[in-house]
Amino acid sequence: MRAIQITSLGGPDAVELVDVPEPVAPHLVKIEVKAAGVSFPDLLHTRGLYQIRPELPFTPGIEVAGVVVTAPEGSGFAPGDRVAALTQVGGFAEQVLADPDDVFALPDEVGFEAGAALPLNYLTAYFALVERGRLAEGEIVLVHGAAGGIGTAAIQMAKAFGAGEVIAVVSTEAKAEAARAAGADRVVLADGFLDAVGKDSVDLVVDPVGGDRFTDSLRTLRADGRLLVIGFTAGEIPQVKVNRLLLNNISVVGVGWGEYVRQRPGHAAVEWAAMVPHLRGGALDPLVGATYPLAQASVALRSIENREVTGKAVLIP
Repeated sequence: MRAIQITSLGGPDAVELVDVPEPVAPHLVKIEVKAAGVSFPDLLHTRGLYQIRPELPFTPGIEVAGVVVTAPEGSGFAPGDRVAALTQVGGFAEQVLADPDDVFALPDEVGFEAGAALPLNYLTAYFALVERGRLAEGEIVLVHGAAGGIGTAAIQMAKAFGAGEVIAVVSTEAKAEAARAAGADRVVLADGFLDAVGKDSVDLVVDPVGGDRFTDSLRTLRADGRLLVIGFTAGEIPQVKVNRLLLNNISVVGVGWGEYVRQRPGHAAVEWAAMVPHLRGGALDPLVGATYPLAQASVALRSIENREVTGKAVLIP
């Protein structure tokens, strides 16, 4: 079968399309991949910067959607089932294996390309807003990086689970359209966002970006506000002066979804079940910004590195 492999840690241009044997493991679910999500961790993998570092060569790809080929007895899955799955690695291929705990029934209302955009970003957004952020009905949510995969997922998740208003922060006017398409009530540019939003005006900040906007994000929070730290796509890991938290009665909350669910087998399925009614109803509807054939994996990865993608980039084997 065809697969993308990382053969050296030279970045997106070093990945190769190769022929490899079909994967075999009777205790895992084998999936025929119809679409594979391209994520920031995949980009980190190409440079050896992700916390999980498989031995070279290996096939990247953390999330897929497709059809079950084989499944172990008692897994709850059968050949022909439509599924989305977390795979850790291996998703950029025509077939992949996944632990039954990381495989989720894909509603008929959700296409495969959208399904491949769900597991990483939407489960992270659910964990961030509902479980870690304790989103309450009517609260105001500010989302940084709002045109990207995590950002568009966070906008929809906040709206689906009761936010009163969602404010999207984007870097350019072109990206503003993606945030609006995801359902943002208001869109502001990152440059000068504090003045546009106002101090003491927001209950929850979703921050997958980090960098120099972190302190101004804290200034937007009203009393009891929470800033959710999801990642650092800007490259710089910000520091917080804790006296600011003390004086303003605000919190900075870490959102490490991957490690959390790794320590709690079956928990991701509980989160998925909470999302299913909103998937069926259309409130959660991933924005797929671009699709690429498998052979153009390097192009898809470069688009993430250059921050050109709106919504989710997806590979089609």
